[in-house]
Amino acid sequence: QVQLVESGGGLVQAGGSLRLSCAASSSIFSFSVIRWYRQAPGKERELVAGRISSGNTNYADSVKGRFTISADNAKNTVYLQMNSLKLEDTAVYYCNGYQWGIDYWGQGTQVTVSS
Repeated sequence: QVQLVESGGGLVQAGGSLRLSCAASSSIFSFSVIRWYRQAPGKERELVAGRISSGNTNYADSVKGRFTISADNAKNTVYLQMNSLKLEDTAVYYCNGYQWGIDYWGQGTQVTVSS
């Protein structure tokens, strides 16, 4: 059973930084793509960043230049470095991995940005 476990969320002041981790139970090379999504209260889940197995990445316009997705293959972990956090970044952040036709989701980690 493939599992994705997020960690690293918390409370941070606006302008601060957090790094989220997504630990996979299998090699991240086995995923054709790994993405970070977020869902704020009362809003739909939105794509934040994605990384395909070749290493190419993409970002939502709202986080470009502030967030960076990266991977540590040896640790089977994908990270989301979040800098210059804004109030509107407050949400539950989810890790998603697509592997052989199946979408896998983590349980989510709460990020709260305060003024």
